[in-house]
Amino acid sequence: MIDLDWAAAEAALVAGVTWDAAGPGGAAILFDRSGVRAVRAAGLESLATRRPFGAQSVVRYASVTKHVFASFVLAHPEVIALDDPLGKHLPRLAPATAAVTVGQALDMSGGIPDTRECLTLIGHSIFTETRAPDLLAFHAAMERLNYPAGTEVHYSNGGYRLVEEAMRAHGLTFDDFLAAELRGPRGIAMQAAEMWTDPVAGLCDGYWHDGTGWRIGLQGMHLSAAGSLIGSGNDLAEWGRALLAGEGSFAGRLAALTATRRLADGRATGYGLGMRRQMVGARELVGHGGSQPGFKSYLLLDPETGCGIAVVANRDDVNTSALAAAVMAALLGETLPEAGSDLIAGLYVAESGADWIEVKGASVTRLDDEVAVHPRAGGASTASPRLRGWSWRWRVPPSSAKSAMRPRATCPQPRSPSPPISTAAIFARPSARLWPFGTARSSWAQDRLAARCRCNRSAADVSFSR
Repeated sequence: MIDLDWAAAEAALVAGVTWDAAGPGGAAILFDRSGVRAVRAAGLESLATRRPFGAQSVVRYASVTKHVFASFVLAHPEVIALDDPLGKHLPRLAPATAAVTVGQALDMSGGIPDTRECLTLIGHSIFTETRAPDLLAFHAAMERLNYPAGTEVHYSNGGYRLVEEAMRAHGLTFDDFLAAELRGPRGIAMQAAEMWTDPVAGLCDGYWHDGTGWRIGLQGMHLSAAGSLIGSGNDLAEWGRALLAGEGSFAGRLAALTATRRLADGRATGYGLGMRRQMVGARELVGHGGSQPGFKSYLLLDPETGCGIAVVANRDDVNTSALAAAVMAALLGETLPEAGSDLIAGLYVAESGADWIEVKGASVTRLDDEVAVHPRAGGASTASPRLRGWSWRWRVPPSSAKSAMRPRATCPQPRSPSPPISTAAIFARPSARLWPFGTARSSWAQDRLAARCRCNRSAADVSFSR
């Protein structure tokens, strides 16, 4: 029996949620199977109305969506199975993508290119509005994977988009599942909004800081089930409690989401169906984070003790992973290594291939996946099979990192996304606009793009290689 120190956990909660009362904020909710044990909120849910942020403030969960969507998939074994090839449900896919299984698409071992990265590489900014049918056509035209399916784990949102389209082909939608399984019987008010501009009652603006002030986040790409979920901190905590309780239709659901997934050679990956295994001291917990322009989130669960924490924020400078781990470590009596690293803040690319990371403070980010990092003798943590043996080189000086890689920090954001574009327009962008946002393409950018992809800009022949 593990002695749980709720007082220490609440103290860690108070110490971690300290955002300025005059700026954007967030909330953290500590819970167990029986109910909520502690709540801490700070900051504002709107800089316009000055309304305080609370546990009921509605935010975007971003990639925390993934395991909720995977739960939807698992709820329909009569329609789709993890071992099914995607081509069984989406016959228009090119052979390489069609052969990827549903399970591989969800556990990040499928090699499917990330949609957002591919659009960026052919010249579309995050503000360009794209719709689901055109993005399906975009993926269907890709003749190659980033790597052979089942050979490695590489974070990508593309697989979730394709599995969602497979479910849609059978007349099943993610939001219908949320209505039937969560909003109705459980009172968990989560919903899936497929476009950033879809009206959602009570939804907070999300904010990012450009160095001089707060700006409202925005993106134009259709939000797939990789990151379309919206709800409050309380809703996320209630969802976590439902998974931990495992009652009714949720019986065995958490175990299925976190079951060990393996590569073709038998190696365990540590990443399940939208949830990863995470060490907190000597204990193995499960969870996932999320990040979108102006929003951060994290859900971390301990299946053995039936406890967990949900963290949400409408500001993108919050290290939700570190906060969640610190509170759970205090609860479980575990000691975390001091967060941080000796890496210089900035952007890094692999010596060869398509891989890149952004280092800032005590975290490392790739796409919308942010993890806390700690000093460790001998290199990367052995808990991460994807990072073992990697050789990284620093490519962007700290002073230019934001302007080269994340130009949204230096360019004004438009009031609304660009007009929608068609599939033909997706493939027709001129190479002069290969590096978007109006940012000059530095030699670093050109080198990185050359290392990361090859694109012929033809709907009939589009290939992405590492």
